[in-house]
Amino acid sequence: MPNKTKRLSECKKSCIVRVVKLNADAELKRRFISFGIMKDAVVEILEYAPSKSTIEIKVGKMRIALRAKEADQIEVEKI
Repeated sequence: MPNKTKRLSECKKSCIVRVVKLNADAELKRRFISFGIMKDAVVEILEYAPSKSTIEIKVGKMRIALRAKEADQIEVEKI
């Protein structure tokens, strides 16, 4: 049975996931890739802002803060 994908913004704190697909426009996709957020990248959810407007993630050794609407465009699966 294949893993069910969901949006990065739907993941809970401390969750570790693998990126399946980027549903962003070309400009945002380039930005994601420059941060190491690409297909098959492993991402850890570190923290949510109190308002859930931003999400802090870890990709490799880099910590990145994304807006919730950007995290909505990243499809992931739990590993």
